[in-house]
Amino acid sequence: MSDALVIDDNRQTADALQNMLELLGLSAQVAYGAGPAISLLSIITPRVVLLDINMPGIDGGEILAFLRREPRLLSVPVIVITSDDQPETRRRMLHGGANTVLIKPVNFDVLESTLKKVGLL
Repeated sequence: MSDALVIDDNRQTADALQNMLELLGLSAQVAYGAGPAISLLSIITPRVVLLDINMPGIDGGEILAFLRREPRLLSVPVIVITSDDQPETRRRMLHGGANTVLIKPVNFDVLESTLKKVGLL
């Protein structure tokens, strides 16, 4: 089982987040987009999800709704990581069940402190 699932259609961002998670001692899997994420989430229960919002097709908001409807995944903390710094976006994600919203690019210290807040470190 992976500690974390990174969902982002940008491979560079997803891989960078995976590397940071591994430096923090967490195992991490990456889904490069919504389709692969839904497939993975049908077979794994990560301890945390790092979720991009703006992806083609199914966006991060829809994945967040899926996570919050699925009883097995309901308690998994979701950290939204986005380049959209609009207050309305932040409100929408938090209202939808995200634990927190971080703005890209996320640095190592911010990620570490956020993971501590959600109880993973």
